[in-house]
Amino acid sequence: MKRFVILGSGFAGLEAAFALERAFRRSPDREVLLVSEHNYFLFTPLLPQIPSSYINPRHIVQTVRDIRGKRNFRFIRDSAWVIDPARREVLLGSGPLSYDYLVVALGSRSDDFGIPGVREFTFDFKSLEDAVNIRERVLDLCEHADHSTDPAERARLLRFIVVGGGYTGVELISELRDFLFRYVVGKYRGIGWTDIRLLLLEAAPEILRGVHPSLAKRAGKRLHKAGIEIRVGARVTRCSDSGVEISGNEQIPAATVVWAAGVRAHPLVEILPGPHDRIGRASVNEHLQLAGHPEVFVVGDSSAPVSAPDAPRVAPVAIQQGALAARNILAIEQGKPLSSYAYASQGTLVSLGMNHAVVSVFGLNFGGYFAWLVWNAIHLLKLVGLKKQVQVALDWALGSIFPRDAAPIRRPRGCALCEKARQQAKQESRTGAD
Repeated sequence: MKRFVILGSGFAGLEAAFALERAFRRSPDREVLLVSEHNYFLFTPLLPQIPSSYINPRHIVQTVRDIRGKRNFRFIRDSAWVIDPARREVLLGSGPLSYDYLVVALGSRSDDFGIPGVREFTFDFKSLEDAVNIRERVLDLCEHADHSTDPAERARLLRFIVVGGGYTGVELISELRDFLFRYVVGKYRGIGWTDIRLLLLEAAPEILRGVHPSLAKRAGKRLHKAGIEIRVGARVTRCSDSGVEISGNEQIPAATVVWAAGVRAHPLVEILPGPHDRIGRASVNEHLQLAGHPEVFVVGDSSAPVSAPDAPRVAPVAIQQGALAARNILAIEQGKPLSSYAYASQGTLVSLGMNHAVVSVFGLNFGGYFAWLVWNAIHLLKLVGLKKQVQVALDWALGSIFPRDAAPIRRPRGCALCEKARQQAKQESRTGAD
């Protein structure tokens, strides 16, 4: 029996699994096996709406087994520790797993660029847990700032910094702005419009690189009008528990810094044989095959095809590559010529918060309310399953009519203020008892 193994349950991994299952559904001597450390698929394009309490966190995740339905492929929840192309084997937490063909779709991780303090003092923004942590952090700081009598401390608590002016950073800070200005200012009587400061820091000369220049310019104007301070050419050189340092000489105090400045390939991808690009992605040929190992295909954020090394790391690219890898595996099995990967943009969609977006589709570049409706419609259609589409649509409708749900889900990470208050209360209790 031949075994087709896919590592990763993101956009690329699921697309490869679906395509391989369709190709070999009626072949009892073929086994398609999807392996992931998570038993769910995360719809990452909507992740920025979790910190702003616009949608429920559970509504953008769906278990792999639900998505699989009656499709004839196996799923194993496990972690891959080692990929050994020479032996055609993947070492999982539960033991070795052999393969005849391997599709590596392990995604990416945040890159701290070796900057001191990033890992220790900033909030990552890659996973559902990261998004929930930021949501809880914002809520917690607003609670403390609401009754703070120290103007300097209140200013620090209500200064939010997002490092990275790409798609993720722009959409995240736009959502935070909506939540803070549309909900917090109205509900927290000790917090006014002028108390909140939002900063977007980008080391490059412009934000939204890769987006049409007219749209990037329009987005910048919109963010500025919305009260978000954009600083380009602002290279972060150090992070600490008190804020960030820019260019080695300027200190910006802030209680919350979110790191959305760049990504690196998954650690297992970085140590695959053959050449890699500057962020650790495997350099693969135009067929997405690993050098010296034509049975191994690397796709999505893990892949740097020689035919399109600068393709953006977005969901449509991952889906295209996952499907192509499956087609090429089928072509090898049938003795047919392999297809080459060529990046073809399917458009640009960037949300700028409630009622505004910039969009490039079908050769048209536009922004504003209609663009926001297009953004919503496209993302809603791309959600997997009617249940999730209905849940998110209801979240959006309710969020437009009623106040956001600001009840905390759990205690926020890094709440030094809460811990300090608890310790002080304990000390006062002991003093009173004495």
